[in-house]
Amino acid sequence: MTASTHPVTLFTGQWADLPFEEVAGLAARWGYDGLEIAASGDHLDLRRADEDDAYAASRLEILDRHGLKAYALSNHLAGQAVCDAPIDFRHQAILRPYVWGDGDAEGVRGRAAEDMKRAARVARKLGIDTVVGFTGSSIWPYVAMFPPVPASVIDAGYEDFAARWNPILDVFDAEGVRFAHEVHPGEIAYDYWTSVRTLEAIGHREAFGFNWDPSHMMWQNIDPVGFITDFKDRIYHVDCKDTRLRPRNGRAGVLGSHQPWGDPRRGWDFVSTGHGDVPWEDSFRALESIGYDGPISIEWEDAGMDRLHGAAEAVTFVRSLLWPVPQASFDAAFSNQ
Repeated sequence: MTASTHPVTLFTGQWADLPFEEVAGLAARWGYDGLEIAASGDHLDLRRADEDDAYAASRLEILDRHGLKAYALSNHLAGQAVCDAPIDFRHQAILRPYVWGDGDAEGVRGRAAEDMKRAARVARKLGIDTVVGFTGSSIWPYVAMFPPVPASVIDAGYEDFAARWNPILDVFDAEGVRFAHEVHPGEIAYDYWTSVRTLEAIGHREAFGFNWDPSHMMWQNIDPVGFITDFKDRIYHVDCKDTRLRPRNGRAGVLGSHQPWGDPRRGWDFVSTGHGDVPWEDSFRALESIGYDGPISIEWEDAGMDRLHGAAEAVTFVRSLLWPVPQASFDAAFSNQ
């Protein structure tokens, strides 16, 4: 038997309204092993960390004081702007001022790309080997495929992604850091087949893999367990976020109908880990079967539950599923694949 030793971490993106020191204290009190640090709020200023070793060290000192470690770095927000078209008020609301600049669209994309390179350098400085994030997509606005969209436009979208991200991934390679893209609506890879095509677009280079977060797979009818086994060599990070699919009543569609989070008219919603429809036990068994040995990061999001209750409850739930596994049998099961 092999003990499951995955560290359980808290993604700090939903806690950026609180000081980093306070979030670290809460996570330690709840029993987390460390953090997936978001480059948001005062949690981590990438430009400052890139230029000031003392500032970077101060982030680690805070963690050490609370008995925590840094297991991953998140730069979702800047990553979103690398490929997006259009660039507009939504991006201004989420980007650092030094990335937004004067708001010129191509300038924003270029500065966002530089911030992703910066994330790789800062990750290495902090002793982190995985950066989690988004890519953005110039072709997401065409997802409905009407008015009709020529195949050449979609082809050009993947070419645009490759042209913008290959130079970023060159820096990741140089730093010995991997990028874990979160498969998510709005991105170049948002479901199964777009994930396949995204890897093809960059020649399957090893610097690029996936952050397995099942929440958006569920409402798209993507099997989260099958995704793990099919992309077993590309699961670079795991985020736990749950989704509850509401009973079909002939009114609630999967696209949410522009209803706010938590609205019962939606066809689905995010809920605290363990309260939704994600097959967590089967998923964790699959992660063990492919030899995933990284952190299990809880991305807490539930419009109907207080986060101070939900985040504490979630870590207990996840730990209940991290039992010892018979590694030898898994090795045998995958030896011929």
